[in-house]
Amino acid sequence: MPSSEEAFGVYVHWPFCKAKCPYCDFNSHVRHQPVDAMSFAQALASELAWFAGRTPGRTVTSIFFGGGTPSLMPPAAVGHVLETIGHLWAVSPNVEITLEANPTSIEAENFRGYRAAGVNRVSVGVQALNDAELQALGRQHSAAEAIAAFQLAARIFPRVSFDLIYARPRQTLADWQAELTEALSYQQGHMSLYQLTIEPGTAFADLHARGSLAVPPEDDAADLYNVTQELTEKAGLVAYEVSNHAAPRHESRHNLLYWRYGEYAGAGPGAHSRLADGGIRRALVTEKHPETWRNLVTARGTGVIEDAAVAKHNQASEYLLMGLRVAEGIDLKRYESLAAQRVNMDKIAALESMGFVSLENSRLRATPAGRRVLNTLIHELVV
Repeated sequence: MPSSEEAFGVYVHWPFCKAKCPYCDFNSHVRHQPVDAMSFAQALASELAWFAGRTPGRTVTSIFFGGGTPSLMPPAAVGHVLETIGHLWAVSPNVEITLEANPTSIEAENFRGYRAAGVNRVSVGVQALNDAELQALGRQHSAAEAIAAFQLAARIFPRVSFDLIYARPRQTLADWQAELTEALSYQQGHMSLYQLTIEPGTAFADLHARGSLAVPPEDDAADLYNVTQELTEKAGLVAYEVSNHAAPRHESRHNLLYWRYGEYAGAGPGAHSRLADGGIRRALVTEKHPETWRNLVTARGTGVIEDAAVAKHNQASEYLLMGLRVAEGIDLKRYESLAAQRVNMDKIAALESMGFVSLENSRLRATPAGRRVLNTLIHELVV
């Protein structure tokens, strides 16, 4: 697997959804008229060409279609984007190409088309294995549809991820044990298991503020997290990141690129990029509104509306924030280089004595106990 200095990823954002899930704060949009998919695919190709001009000599090691709902893209649109990437950059022969998919029957019919276009990994958003819970989450599929779609994906793609949300309202420990045990019987080497969080600006945030939606209290959520680690580890899926579990060589290479603070170009409405430019790391953000973004691309080749150098101390904070999420941790020498100062070894020693971090050969890792309180741990390290 390439190092973070060698890896280069391309993120492609497809912003459209059939419906807005009440927990979702991603840049997603519902259109009640058919979307001209190929016009957006062509705009993505144009913006990718703009990014290629900023990143000469890179070799693409991973590509990720996120959203929104990328499985609403026609396979021809996915193929057009992938062909464009192949023309613009060198592409690793072992490139990982992931597409996030919803498990409705209509979208599942596109799976063979995506595989023919070059997609070799699919992340299936099952989210729950209970129809009432799926309805409460605003999902458009049933549990039976989700299982059927996942099993179809597993037959078509070399690698698949089974994605679930837990710590849902009224979910008990016994409920989650049974649901996760069932999910583990289907998994094919990778699971993304996310605790439900109440994000500002979402429908769930409004309900929560009015007292109409209650998530499990902190102690119960901790129990749910603990049983998640126990069951996945027993099944041979290592917690290589806080919410991601994989058998050996099934880790998401594209997401590891983020967590290792690598370099990537993000095309599409609301996409983010981190690019090295003459020794300066730059943060770029595109226009969120899909049609406005497309108009900007038509007019000037890109929808980028923010392009700023990332200060050294902010790079260090970003590296720490991302890197301690993964079991492999961070390289303290790289952190000190980014921060332009030595770390407080007394603080690290204190956290190590409490069992929250480990330090070996300049590698700082959050322990399982530390990852349970990761936000607090990171705050302690950066202050």
